[in-house]
Amino acid sequence: MTYEAKDFKSSQLVRWCPGCGDYGLLSSLHKAMATLGIAPKDIAVISGIGCSSRLPYYMNTYGFHTIHGRGAAIATGVKVANPKLSVWLATGDGDCLAIGGNHFIHAVRRNVDLNILLMNNKIYGLTKGQYSPTSARGFVSKSSPYGTVEDPFRPAELALGARGRFFARIIDTDVKNAPDVLVAAAQHKGASVTEVILNCVIFNDGINESIINREVRADKTITLKHGEKMIFGKDNNKGIVQDGFNLKAVTIGEGGYTLDQVLVHDATTDDPTLHLKLALMDGDELPVALGIIRNVDAPTYDQEVEKQIADVQAKKHSRKLRDYLLTLDAWEVK
Repeated sequence: MTYEAKDFKSSQLVRWCPGCGDYGLLSSLHKAMATLGIAPKDIAVISGIGCSSRLPYYMNTYGFHTIHGRGAAIATGVKVANPKLSVWLATGDGDCLAIGGNHFIHAVRRNVDLNILLMNNKIYGLTKGQYSPTSARGFVSKSSPYGTVEDPFRPAELALGARGRFFARIIDTDVKNAPDVLVAAAQHKGASVTEVILNCVIFNDGINESIINREVRADKTITLKHGEKMIFGKDNNKGIVQDGFNLKAVTIGEGGYTLDQVLVHDATTDDPTLHLKLALMDGDELPVALGIIRNVDAPTYDQEVEKQIADVQAKKHSRKLRDYLLTLDAWEVK
């Protein structure tokens, strides 16, 4: 059956602040689900607590708005209980990486077949502007009036450190490319983590402006595509090359650098070393990497659990409750 984006929109009034980046992601998700062609009844969207976690209300699918930080645990249970469901986890940098950090890394480590949307605006928006686990050192907020004195988590580092097999990154307003990335995340069998660079117009407005502004985006970001040269820039004349153990951004044709020296992106190599280096490019000397950075196949937790249950059942004949009771110690009362 063919679906349209509107088939995945609920009748609920969308309640985010005007201009919130969540709107862009929601639109991209509706489009992605229409492309995937999975019936709404076969999809479940799980969330924790936070602005991003309101997303299940706006989906014409099954949904579960859980408690703070526990979305990954609930989503894991949903997938294991019903492996045929397409399960999505909508979560934010606070919900996912603070109180929910342990659930997140273990869902990724186990490679549960979940589609994790990690909406990163580097602030606690719902509770009115406290710094989050991804806020930069020195960030001034209501809970850090003199600036934070700690370094932030980098989502890619956590995901790949937990042996993640799929990591991608999109921009909330990029409704042209984001749906394709979300489709690829859903088609990946295993835990897919898609970091969404998101703007909070109320408490952290413009935090990503240095890389996503239309005037600089082409030079400050690079969209990676498997099997293609790592080329970027307004004139497509810049590329990523290897410089010893590091990466370097160069202008093709200058300084002795040629197109042949520009790296070709391989998202499927099992070794995560280069994937991590690409994912940690920060928009300063190297452009921020967008698109699918890592996409590697591996057995999934839910498939292995289902297989194990089937193997055990095949070796042991099915018995009724009475049969089990009669295996215990029994006394005959006369």
